Amino acid sequence: MNQLPRTAALFLVTAAALTAGLTLPRPSPAADDTYQVTHTDATVAVGAKTKASVTVSAQKGWHLNAEAPLTLKMTPAPGVALDKNKLVRGDLALSSDSTARFDVAVIPSEPGKQAIEAELSFVLCQEEACRPIKEKLTIAVEASAAKATAEKETKKK
Repeated sequence: MNQLPRTAALFLVTAAALTAGLTLPRPSPAADDTYQVTHTDATVAVGAKTKASVTVSAQKGWHLNAEAPLTLKMTPAPGVALDKNKLVRGDLALSSDSTARFDVAVIPSEPGKQAIEAELSFVLCQEEACRPIKEKLTIAVEASAAKATAEKETKKK
């Protein structure tokens, strides 16, 4: 009798389990489908001010708790300045029961690619339950030398 290689046997067991309606354990995703966090990066000349944004959207019957703290804590790389390192609910540029957006004022002092490490904290609720969430993200900052940017603008005219 021929024996199947181990990987083929594992495949057959997995296929049989799926056919029988059983679910196999799998790694949980970093974020679930009850919310989505998106952000924009910043591209600007050194010394100029621009903004990046961080948005959270509740999904699938969940909503943002209007009474719980909603914060964005940021740690900029050297060469990047922020108007505030911590934004709170009062700083929101957009707020509804399902969406909230922070606009982050960014001023790079050095050319090149840098980053802002951030942590967004919020509470999602539905009728039966609420749950606090902390989501880490990185906002990219690309700063060009002011002189090079000025030359590009002159050539466009």
